[in-house]
Amino acid sequence: MSYRSLQECTDDLRRHGHLREVDHPIESNLVAAAVQRRLFAAGGPAVLMRNLTGTEFPVLANLYGTPERVRFLFRHSLDAVRRLVEIKSDPENLKNRPLRYVGTPLTALTMLPRSVRRGPVLANETTVSRLPQITSWPHDGGAFVTLPQVYSEDPRAPGLNKSNLGMYRVQLSGNEYATDAEIGLHYQTHRSIGVHHQAARELGKPLHVNIFVGGPPSMAVSAVMPLPEGMSELTFAGALGGRRVRMVKRRDGASIHADADFCICGTIEDGRLLPEGPFGDHLGYYALTHDFPVLKVHKVYHRDGAIWPFTVVGRPPQEDTMFGELIHEITGPLIPTVLPGVEAVHAVDAAGVHPLLLAVGSERYMPFLEEQQPQELLTQAHAILGQGQLSLAKFLLIAARQDEAGLDIHDIGAFLAHMLRRADWTRDLHFHTQTTIDTLDYSGFSVNKGSKLVVAATGSPAFELATEVPADLHLPEGFNNPIVALPGVLAVEGPRCPAPSFDYDVSRTARAAHDEQARAEIERFCDAFAADGSINRFRWVLVVDDSRFVAESLNNLLWAVFTRANPATDVSGIGAFIEDKHWGCRGALVIDARIKAHHAPIVEEDPETTAAVEALAASGGPLHGLY
Repeated sequence: MSYRSLQECTDDLRRHGHLREVDHPIESNLVAAAVQRRLFAAGGPAVLMRNLTGTEFPVLANLYGTPERVRFLFRHSLDAVRRLVEIKSDPENLKNRPLRYVGTPLTALTMLPRSVRRGPVLANETTVSRLPQITSWPHDGGAFVTLPQVYSEDPRAPGLNKSNLGMYRVQLSGNEYATDAEIGLHYQTHRSIGVHHQAARELGKPLHVNIFVGGPPSMAVSAVMPLPEGMSELTFAGALGGRRVRMVKRRDGASIHADADFCICGTIEDGRLLPEGPFGDHLGYYALTHDFPVLKVHKVYHRDGAIWPFTVVGRPPQEDTMFGELIHEITGPLIPTVLPGVEAVHAVDAAGVHPLLLAVGSERYMPFLEEQQPQELLTQAHAILGQGQLSLAKFLLIAARQDEAGLDIHDIGAFLAHMLRRADWTRDLHFHTQTTIDTLDYSGFSVNKGSKLVVAATGSPAFELATEVPADLHLPEGFNNPIVALPGVLAVEGPRCPAPSFDYDVSRTARAAHDEQARAEIERFCDAFAADGSINRFRWVLVVDDSRFVAESLNNLLWAVFTRANPATDVSGIGAFIEDKHWGCRGALVIDARIKAHHAPIVEEDPETTAAVEALAASGGPLHGLY
């Protein structure tokens, strides 16, 4: 079914048993978000909350909450999109199997957005303060739109063809924003909206921006699709949604999605910045308060019977994990065409997506070498780090396909074991320093600045992976509780660092001193062991705050280690050396994954909200049986 509206979508979900409705009052501050988290964790239904406090509009939770529901939403178009991707990845498919692609021209037609004069979204006007004011976490700076579709057009060539639709953070209230007149807009400068903003500044004009909420589900998915710059997300939304996207052309600004449930219209004025945040974000920590552009609000529209969809971001997995899985399913076959030699790339959700990439490539030079070592894999690694959002990665682990035919990039434990058995720390560590990382990642030197580490491994297994703590292991003072977290991986508790602060600009000098002390502690740890000591039976030694937590599950390890480590400052080793400007170590690789003073605080639910949500779900409660 190709949905013309979110209302059609919810009606369809209701008919097929995927939707429940709740009339009981739900608190917009923290409680609604806590309900959403539990719905997702339980694999529960989509829930339409008709009585959210502080607003007249119903809100929809957990729309994309399970893989089965996501496929249900796009059940009539997903195969058609896959066929388009097959032709793009190999045009010979069309010639060899013409009957399979007989409907492809019709799918291609749906990719053309259509200009219309009017649309349902323009039926009514309201104000920002009357929209659902949902706060997700205790220290959030205000209410945020969590499923926004932020639309802008290139001011040098206005129109649909060079438009951009992205899912950028939108703060509706709090901080210094003038009520109903200003909202916050958080985006990274290298995104397409940043290109549009810069072009507007060069022309001396404000940038017109429209924020859509709701509408057919294909629009939200398209807003997070990693499409090439200059290619409109509206085209993908049409293909995935099974019908052309209708846009109302405006003389006084950017076009408006005719079938959205809500639209906030405004302009970004040159040089106008205000503090935005904090906000509990997708890495599982708070994004702190920083200056970002302000959207001057001109109009707020909504359709009759408008529904406000929302989600929660936080430590993965969350509902946005489903977006990532769908994107990989659709775009995976294109990887070899965009990155020659690369067979697969996996952005690891449990590690926060951007901090850790796993990749499989081909190493065609290997048969001609006496000593097997990565060569072509390094070329492929650099190509990966040059691609769009993949450029935000901090750790990239790349293996050669021919070394293990059945290597599954999504079996993360097996992939790590494959790498640890082969990677040579004297040769296979390649650092990129003083470069960019995710703006939301506070493990680096400062905002948006950090480093990267490429680990390339090829050849036959060369190292054993220890599975027991050596009886003769003696840790230096301040380090204790060694636990084997994975074969070849030892977690050790180190001295606690001072807790992070919500005020990023306070006590930079003090934080720098604490960070220097943390580095000295790791140096002392490494110096306590010789390169042939018993600890070197392990390939990785993880210095953490809680070794039991890290060893408890693979997801805990991935999250704690890769979100908290900046390669250039936090990767050390026993028997370290520098040779011809190449860093390596002869013993175990040591990763300092402690929470440090310059990091951001962890996102956690407060006890009062937990009690309130558990009461709603108790026997006889209005949400009993939903999660």
